[in-house]
Amino acid sequence: MSGTPEGTGSAADSIRSAVTERHPAVSATASPPRAEAERRDYRAAFNAAHLPMAVVDRDGYVVTANQAFAGLLGAEPHELAQRCAADLVDLAAEARTWAAYQEVLRGRQARLRCTRRLKHPDGHSMWTEVTLGPVPGTGDVLLSVADISDRRDLQARLRHLQMHDPVTRLPNRALFFERLSHALEASSYEYGGGTGRIGLCYLDLDGFKAVNDTLGHRVGDRLLTAVATRLTQCADQSGYGRTGGHLVARLGGDEFALLVEDSTGTEQLAELARSVLAAVQEPFDLAGQRLSVSASIGVVERATAGTSATCLMQAADTTLYWAKADGKARWTLFDPERNAHRMTRQALSSTLRPAVERGEFALEYQPLVDLESGAVRGVEALVRWNHPQFGTLTPNRFIGIAEEDGSIVQLGRWVLRTACRQARRWQIEQPSDAPVFVSVNVAVRQVWDSDLVGDVAEILAETGLAPQLLQLELTESAVMGSAGRPLQALQALSDMGVRIAIDDFGTGYSNLAYLSRLPVSVLKLDGSFVRGFRYEEGTHPNPADETIVEALVQLAHRLGLTVTAECVETAGQAARLRRVGCDTGQGWLYSRAVPPDAIARMIGRQAAEAAATASATTSATASASASTEQDGPAPHPLV
Repeated sequence: MSGTPEGTGSAADSIRSAVTERHPAVSATASPPRAEAERRDYRAAFNAAHLPMAVVDRDGYVVTANQAFAGLLGAEPHELAQRCAADLVDLAAEARTWAAYQEVLRGRQARLRCTRRLKHPDGHSMWTEVTLGPVPGTGDVLLSVADISDRRDLQARLRHLQMHDPVTRLPNRALFFERLSHALEASSYEYGGGTGRIGLCYLDLDGFKAVNDTLGHRVGDRLLTAVATRLTQCADQSGYGRTGGHLVARLGGDEFALLVEDSTGTEQLAELARSVLAAVQEPFDLAGQRLSVSASIGVVERATAGTSATCLMQAADTTLYWAKADGKARWTLFDPERNAHRMTRQALSSTLRPAVERGEFALEYQPLVDLESGAVRGVEALVRWNHPQFGTLTPNRFIGIAEEDGSIVQLGRWVLRTACRQARRWQIEQPSDAPVFVSVNVAVRQVWDSDLVGDVAEILAETGLAPQLLQLELTESAVMGSAGRPLQALQALSDMGVRIAIDDFGTGYSNLAYLSRLPVSVLKLDGSFVRGFRYEEGTHPNPADETIVEALVQLAHRLGLTVTAECVETAGQAARLRRVGCDTGQGWLYSRAVPPDAIARMIGRQAAEAAATASATTSATASASASTEQDGPAPHPLV
């Protein structure tokens, strides 16, 4: 600060000079000649000080000012006497500063320091630091003004460096959030006549890492700079808010954001997203390298009331993820419904593992029925989650989550043990009947991430269930691509006596060549084929579906496999499936998934009916035999 060392020392001198001139008693202890000399010295130092200073009385008027202060204002020192000090240095511009200034004049506040922008006599503006403090022993106040323009310029340059990205020269993450927070404040719209809405396009380049990895970071930086230029052009062309344009910022890596203040609705943001997408997809010429890239954009537009910067960015990040998941090279608008589903999914994911330990899961069983006799041959175990918040959840709500986070291994082991234990219990309770087998779904991750063969062997030994009464179901896509460890595991299970079934057959790879090499014993036809067998509102079944099913059944039988049809809902479907040779059926025609005790009653009823039928057959045979002995052999029809 120019002249600060000299000015700081002269400030005390100037105080004494001005004060002794108005208050002789202050220097009364000195002899008159000496006091007079001191006053002259103080006055000379005050006038020669480089720091602009003035003494102000308790009413706020200038008593005396030095040459530096007068020069700052383009006047002579004597011309400033009795001028209002607040007007000279603009202390009345802010209510808070004015109130503090009044308190200093009254002696209720020791010091005031504030920053003011003043106009120099030569016409340029300068930043100054105004300081006021009391003169001890008097009611006057010393006012000093320091030129801090150089310091302000340095601070501005440092702030620019701090708030801008060095590669693209765009505002960085810190400045973006500062601007976003300011835009979301209610005061930003209270008096400005804005729309009270805000929009955000959150952009990520697709495949940017490949550019860095193959062409180097220098080319990658050039690409980022070129993208920044195009984004800025798009923002300038579409920006018409009160801020004079939309803020374009680089948030880090290959992520950019376009902030739209006072947005007018989703259509405005959609138009901006479309223009940005088109601009980015145009090829880039970078020092002889011609590159083509695409971008994924998450778009959010909403009212500012009740919105925080964190919530807005979370929504934008989620929407960007949707754009990536939906295939990239597109923009996606935030959907509250989809987000609610995501939040529910996240809540389920965070509580899934503990839920197994808390015993929140239960099994229900759906019968697998012999299409020829109508007898129950087996059951499929279907897991249910009795969630304390969301109620009873079916597998399609949480199995995918369990496969993603790996908890399917723990859950699958529990399902397998519970199902085998239940099947053994039915066998013990109905010892005279042909035991029903239990079919358990297995995810391919269970084969990779756990010792499935060891788990099955341990559970069968623990429960006492025969291996032939256990069937493991894997989806077609999982089984058809099996190689290495999965194939070895399936073969070991088959050698153990466990049956392997392909679930939803006909919807995945359908690589028929695999069927002859895999240790599979059962094909479960997907319900989409079976639904084509059904009469609905006068329409006839699709003959193509029946032809396909018949061909699949014949192929399976020639390979030594049995076939189960899923989603059998009508007697007509069952009859046609029976006609084409399908072995077993499963669906609502026979029963929905029910608790274990309902299956036990079903097995008991079936046993009773079988016993009654056997008894009736025995009685009829005995009666026929007695009649033959009494009347002799029946004559041949042709006799």
